[in-house]
Amino acid sequence: MKAAVITFPGSNCDRDLAVAFEKAGASVTRVWHKDDALPAGTDIVGIPGGFSFGDYLRCGAIAAQSPIARALSRHAERGGYVMGICNGFQVLTEMRLLPGVLMRNAGLKFICKPVTLTVETTDSAFTNAATRGQRLTVPVAHHDGNYTIDAEGLAALRDQDRIAFRYVQNPNGSMDGIAGILSENRRVLGMMPHPERALDGTSGGTDGSVIFRSILGAMAAA
Repeated sequence: MKAAVITFPGSNCDRDLAVAFEKAGASVTRVWHKDDALPAGTDIVGIPGGFSFGDYLRCGAIAAQSPIARALSRHAERGGYVMGICNGFQVLTEMRLLPGVLMRNAGLKFICKPVTLTVETTDSAFTNAATRGQRLTVPVAHHDGNYTIDAEGLAALRDQDRIAFRYVQNPNGSMDGIAGILSENRRVLGMMPHPERALDGTSGGTDGSVIFRSILGAMAAA
């Protein structure tokens, strides 16, 4: 499995995400936002958390205009896998690779704590090693994680089984408790919680590993 992790000015979880892919058995290449192409043979692209371009304008809005974003769009259009975490989720919505927007948290405060998620579908490359309804404890760290979408879009997510994760106790006001969603072809995942921070039992748990095991299993099967 070949993974590429993109770094923007202000990214701060890029190393963590690269290490997570490596632990899952991937060969990882780090990609700078000014690059205009992904490495040949890239299977999955990871867009990490942080504060790309200082979250000016809207979170992820400037990153979505970077040269590498065009290559990322082409990768997704070809059916390549993409995983956006926290700020990466925001970038994916700004690129319109995923529907909806991430608004300011309902409590208007930055949230940084472990939360409990439920796995809502196992029909994806990101959740196939889990069980439906499985609970995962994974940290969040965001100020703009309130997922919002119109009624028609929400109905489509529900009807097409594209809600990947929900919060057990909604920390940010996200519509329908949504913590992560899938694209129509189920190959693009955006999620606000940080599974790459939940891989080591000495620093807070290993529940995030099921997501990276899922990815590795999907790639091996392909």
